[in-house]
Amino acid sequence: MKTPRPTQSHRCDGVSRRDFLHLGLLTSFGLSVTDLLRLQAAAAEAPGHSAKAKSCILIWLDGGPSHLDMFDLKPEAPSEVRSQFKAIPTSVTGLHICEHLPLTAGVMKDVALIRSLTHELGNHDTGTRFMLTGHRPTPALEHPSLGSLVAQTHGFGGAMPPYVAIPNDGVGGDSNAARAGYLPGACSAFNVGNDPSRVGGLQLPEGVSFARGEHRREMLRKMDAFSRHIEEGPPTRDRDAFYEQAYRLLASTEAKEAFDLSREKSETRERYGHARVGAGCLLARRLVEAGSRFVTVVDTGWDTHQQIFKELPDSRFPGSGKLPALDRAYSALITDLRERGLLDSTLVVLMGEFGRTPKLNALGGRDHWPRAGSVCLAGGGVKGGQVIGATNSFGEIPVERPVGPPDLAFTILKFLGVDPTRELTTPTGRPMKVMSEGSFIKELVGV
Repeated sequence: MKTPRPTQSHRCDGVSRRDFLHLGLLTSFGLSVTDLLRLQAAAAEAPGHSAKAKSCILIWLDGGPSHLDMFDLKPEAPSEVRSQFKAIPTSVTGLHICEHLPLTAGVMKDVALIRSLTHELGNHDTGTRFMLTGHRPTPALEHPSLGSLVAQTHGFGGAMPPYVAIPNDGVGGDSNAARAGYLPGACSAFNVGNDPSRVGGLQLPEGVSFARGEHRREMLRKMDAFSRHIEEGPPTRDRDAFYEQAYRLLASTEAKEAFDLSREKSETRERYGHARVGAGCLLARRLVEAGSRFVTVVDTGWDTHQQIFKELPDSRFPGSGKLPALDRAYSALITDLRERGLLDSTLVVLMGEFGRTPKLNALGGRDHWPRAGSVCLAGGGVKGGQVIGATNSFGEIPVERPVGPPDLAFTILKFLGVDPTRELTTPTGRPMKVMSEGSFIKELVGV
């Protein structure tokens, strides 16, 4: 059977990416906003932890980026394995990466490159769940995403949503991997819509004023007081609190400005590039600067089963390739954060669900390969300018320091002040550790 040609809206499994982040737009001021937030009921602010990073920007390369054509090239391998791309030197002595990532090569002194990511789940859905939660998927329990755990830990006291997702074309996989899982719905991500350059839903609807809103607030207080006599439960008890959340978000000039890319200088927008991943990374920087704790930027189109050496570079026309757009956006984000004094407090993670097969297929592409892959981490206390782990000469398996999704999740949470050993309780009363396995990757802090 012919392998389907992947596009930026479909992966090889044929699934249209309908919001794997389970996102919802804030679209109005009245009861609909309250209802949106009320769905996020009963999220408790847990005791704080000593964090090296205040926030995280996760750039998710949806579809499975090829480690062999990006960060782990094997120029000495046979022709059916090695990339057609050249390996170029970086700002780190002895470290070489793909020629189509020249700007990224210049910032690798800030980056810790893990070349030994490995797991066993080669399906998009299960691989994504594993990577974004640190838990192997099971039908018995849906585990919360890393962003949801960060939101649950640090709470919802300000006007900025603590967990935000910036999808490309408003899409992703159908894995539910970035949802709140067994945590309250409040810990799910806030969606900015299809286009990060024009975030909607943050203005009052026509004919609605804050004076009218005050009247609504008073009416809701009276309604809730009456409801409590009839039914006592989290949605009723917390209705006022969620209405206040909605009110703060819509009333905050600073929050609305954080979502507005038009306030950036044209030179800054040019630096990030005109692709959506560039706009997404720029918006992510603005959001963490304004107080968001975890921002996911989704870049689709990495499921390269066919013509990988044409799909990844700008071989068809300027702006057609995945690598140049990512190169510009990622390097600009690292540089921008450093120049603004935000890199030390912002953890930046670049990854996808798995790597690609060492051997090229008959269609000139690479298939799914979870046994080996690469992850980049920068900022937030990470010791940059180093490589952790290694794969064998064909890029098939790790031969040094294997790192699994639980290790990566454990480490990211630890950097962000979430205790991975803390015990939570599921809605059925079942005690559950934040991370049931995994350990901290000590090399990231130079240990």
